[in-house]
Amino acid sequence: MIVIAGTGAGGGILASELAKNGIDVTILEKGPYTHSKDAFNYYDKYSEDVDLLTTTCIGGATIVSMSNMVRALTDELLDFDIDLSDAYDYVEDLINVHPLDDSHIGKGTRAFLDAGRELGLQTMKMPKAIREEDCIQCGKCAYGCPVDAKISGKDFVDEAVENGATLICDAEVTEVISEDGKVSGVKYIKDGNEETIKADNVVLSAGAINSALILRKSGFPDAGKEIFFDPFVSVGGYIKDINFNTEVQMAGLIVGKNFVLAPHYSSFIPGQIDDENVTENDILSIMVKTRDECKGYVTEDGDVVKINTIEDIRLLSEGVATAGFVLERAGVDPNTIGSTVYRGAHPGGTAKIGEIVNSNLETEIDNLFVCDASVLPISPGKPPILTILALSKRLADYLKN
Repeated sequence: MIVIAGTGAGGGILASELAKNGIDVTILEKGPYTHSKDAFNYYDKYSEDVDLLTTTCIGGATIVSMSNMVRALTDELLDFDIDLSDAYDYVEDLINVHPLDDSHIGKGTRAFLDAGRELGLQTMKMPKAIREEDCIQCGKCAYGCPVDAKISGKDFVDEAVENGATLICDAEVTEVISEDGKVSGVKYIKDGNEETIKADNVVLSAGAINSALILRKSGFPDAGKEIFFDPFVSVGGYIKDINFNTEVQMAGLIVGKNFVLAPHYSSFIPGQIDDENVTENDILSIMVKTRDECKGYVTEDGDVVKINTIEDIRLLSEGVATAGFVLERAGVDPNTIGSTVYRGAHPGGTAKIGEIVNSNLETEIDNLFVCDASVLPISPGKPPILTILALSKRLADYLKN
């Protein structure tokens, strides 16, 4: 039997692929099973020093993601003999990765795309895994989805269960059990009680922070000694009746050398404009995201300490300046442009390939694998979901054999 801890980008598709092939799978999810529309209730809270966006519920962070699907770290992973070409093709076809139809590109996103092209920037629609026939264009992508239009880990888990997998929610994996250097099961907490489940293989897909904590308790003290997350801010300003807040979010993309930009509504921007007549319907804003230098760590209590390097700030500043030019070209009043505070998303790098796991994502404990953003060797500086899905598909093929 294979036990999978976590239901996000790593655990969900892995469970589905294995269950569809008749393999006995048990999935343990720390959070509850919830409808996508309620997922915003399960954002995690860390120390006041770090504003990091993660969630603990069915589907993990994928359920509140924008369902952005871009290939990342393709060349870097080749250095570890990991070629994801076939896995990428498989996953993109499986979840129908594509730029949104023009019917789902709103006025604000069009203004962003037109401005980027006029400025000579590398500009395109964002590849996504969204079912347009279900999407009501409400702008609530980061809250979950009221109509389940986005593909998430929850979809894969539901499919796995339909094919015979066992799902146990509100079950926090605390430790991996091993005997003579080989995995034999896991310990988890359910309803306040510690329970044990035996397994021939265990895959930790609990996210970069939780997977690191489990690894530490299981004999890997260096797990979580480093962590990256993609730093980001949102920059925006006033443009009358743009109604961008009701559009599908992050439907466009500008790729710079050191940053990416995507149109993303921030509820913090209207309050920064000194005009009582400005409403949320009058804001166009852009998310600026970069990769960081992996300076930080996970504490024993599961908090995250982040150290911002000069290079981190330099790259973010470069992206912010470019976003300002894009906003002005798109018609935003330059006197109203402001920024949110520094935030983070997509934590990873706590159990890197080449350090904690090998190219098959296996640890020094036989049959103990890690498959989530923990294993990424460097920050992608881009949405990592598609890369994790491809790694999971590759691991599923390995475990099936």
